Amino acid sequence: MEDKIINKAGEMFLTLGFKSVTMDDISSELGVSKKTLYKYFSNKASLVSASCATIHKSIEGTIDLIKSQNHNAIEEEFAIKAIFKEMFKNAKASPMFQLRKFYPETYAKLMEREVCMFKDYNSDNLKKGIEQGLYRADIEQPLITDFYFTLIFGFFESDMYGQNIQELVKIEYKILEYHIRAIATEKGLVELEKQLKIINQN
Repeated sequence: MEDKIINKAGEMFLTLGFKSVTMDDISSELGVSKKTLYKYFSNKASLVSASCATIHKSIEGTIDLIKSQNHNAIEEEFAIKAIFKEMFKNAKASPMFQLRKFYPETYAKLMEREVCMFKDYNSDNLKKGIEQGLYRADIEQPLITDFYFTLIFGFFESDMYGQNIQELVKIEYKILEYHIRAIATEKGLVELEKQLKIINQN
């Protein structure tokens, strides 16, 4: 039952926002009493924390799966972006904005895990892209990872673009394009254009 609660709550939090969803909403959606929820979670904050941990684990597992599928480095980057696009497809506003504002401790823990995962993944992707001749061999890898990290996370920490999650996802694709154009070889640019054409058709 605990896993069922966590999964349903996570789904609702991502769609409707961490602040907007109440314990009443979750119990109603699951068809259980609020008393049952409180048997597993003493308060909403502990359920938010458990849901975020599960969401992170799920993202990590999906990224590992994509990495095992023999995509080239640029295809891989777009396949991973597609996870987030899918995850937020029904969301009206940015769930991360609500998490940061109303559950700052959980947000900080989640970001700590996301940062480690992001840096490890990006470092692997850069090495792979260089080996495949898609990224230039002369790039300073740790610096490029830091640049890309600062752009992605700085953008999500900023309220400059409001809370419209669909707009935020579009901008994240623009940041990815900007990142790849900065490091790609001629061969890499051809692959980038191919990937951009695919996403523009969808």
